[in-house]
Amino acid sequence: MLRVSRSSHRYQSVRDERAALRIRLRDLAAARVRYGYRRLAVLLRREGWRINHKLVYRLYVEEGLQMRRKNPKRRKSCTVRLERPVAQSTNECWSMDFMSDQLFQGQRFRILTLVDNFSRESLALRMAQRFRGDAVVQVLESVTAERGLPQTIRVDNGPEFISKSLDWWAYFNGVKLDFSRPGKPTDNAFIESFNGKFRQECLNQHWFLSLDDAQEVIDVWRDDYNQHRPHSALGDRPPAEFAILSRGACPP
Repeated sequence: MLRVSRSSHRYQSVRDERAALRIRLRDLAAARVRYGYRRLAVLLRREGWRINHKLVYRLYVEEGLQMRRKNPKRRKSCTVRLERPVAQSTNECWSMDFMSDQLFQGQRFRILTLVDNFSRESLALRMAQRFRGDAVVQVLESVTAERGLPQTIRVDNGPEFISKSLDWWAYFNGVKLDFSRPGKPTDNAFIESFNGKFRQECLNQHWFLSLDDAQEVIDVWRDDYNQHRPHSALGDRPPAEFAILSRGACPP
């Protein structure tokens, strides 16, 4: 009726572009490159932003911050095995494993990882060029001096874990060593999950110049993991906070 072309007259959106929130979201995503939108939303709410995960997801997508996911192809049938009992308190069950990485010039080193299966706390991340059974016992001695002894430690069948040194230590301290079945890493799923996070968020993000430099970077990441990193299995609480709350809720 007004002889005005539809293409020249359109509705102008008045929606808030959330510029400050977008900037903060990009900063967090750049600092924590392996965090998805849900974990970033938890960090933003801790800072005081009044938001929900749907808004964070929309901005996350619009800013092009999506993480690439690679779904495993399962072509083989599997059999269901009897599950081990779930830990109900701290120090009930720990998991232990080894990882490997290298310095900038190619020198290899190994890392001993130790996790509490209930609180998901990282109890130790010790690195060295090589490990023997005696070195594993020394790490356990230093950790148990602060936390006390566990009831069970889940390990694989590596030579360090089947050594006489570790066997004697477990026997004299009344600790049960729960060995995984050969070729079945899912028997020790908690430590495998932790190792994946550790690899993605720390080892793959740094270029280590020396063994001392690597240990320093790893210690900083471990402290951030225990004290600040939200864990989805713990109600988005960091492991150290969850451990404190669980001890307060459990009877003495």
